[in-house]
Formats: sequence, C-alpha cells, structure tokens
Amino acid sequence: MAKFNRAKKKGAPGISTASLPDIVFMLLFFFMISTVMREVELKVQVSAGDLPKATEIKKLEKKSLVSYIYVGKPRRQYQSLYGTEPRIQLNASFATVTDIRDYIISEREQRDEAEIPFMTTSLKVHQETRMGIVTDIKQELRKASALKINYSARKMD
Repeated sequence: MAKFNRAKKKGAPGISTASLPDIVFMLLFFFMISTVMREVELKVQVSAGDLPKATEIKKLEKKSLVSYIYVGKPRRQYQSLYGTEPRIQLNASFATVTDIRDYIISEREQRDEAEIPFMTTSLKVHQETRMGIVTDIKQELRKASALKINYSARKMD
C-alpha cells in the first residue's frame, strides 16, 4: 500500500530584510542633503509672520553673498538683561548702530575681491519696530558704503 503524508501547515514566509540597510542609507542621505542648518540663533523676535507685508517681492539669488541684520524685541529669555525695546542683532550677538560699520567691514574681508560688489545687506525687521532705528541703520550702512540693501518681507495676501 501507498503511504500518504499529510501536508503540514506552513506559516507565511519571512520578510527579507536584505535591502533594509540600503533603504535606511538612502533616507539618511536624502535628509542630510535636504536639511538646511540655521547659521545664527535669533535672539530677537523676527519670524516669517512678524515681517512686514509687501506687494512686490523678489527672491535673493545668491544667499551666500547676503549679510543679515536682525531688528526686533529681544526674546523672552533676554528681556531681563536687555529690556523690551527693539535691539539690533549682528551674527549671534546684540549690537549697537555704531557696530554696523565694523560688521560690514568684517563681512567684506571674508569674501573674494570679485564678490564684494555683489554683496547685499538684508534687513530683517519686526513689523512693529519704529522706523527711527531702521533709518539709523541705513545711515550707518551708507557710511560703510554698503549701498545694496534688501528688506525682508512676506507676500501680501
């Protein structure tokens, strides 16, 4: 007589994890390339929602040639030291209007000679800041021969 074996019940086959490291590294490289690191910690309140509105907006082409001047109220953790009046921030520290000329000179020294004429100074000013401090900054930029000025704004709805 013939012997018949019962078919054993087998579970679902295991999922192959051989390609998992490739996928993980592809995701890692994607996020490393697409992530933009913030260069300066903002000590003043200037976010995209705090900028003034404008109708005509043009995007800056070479951001590497832009020097930023931030103006606004100090953040909460700095208000006990600096008060609530608008302050100027150059790079990572608070500054006065008289420090702007030295800041522009140091920014020029970091660039090649060919890039200096294309340098732009961008003012990121909180929308509630009074115009007097902005005028003082513009006068100091004029004394430093930094005549290419950009005002950061958000698009008017």
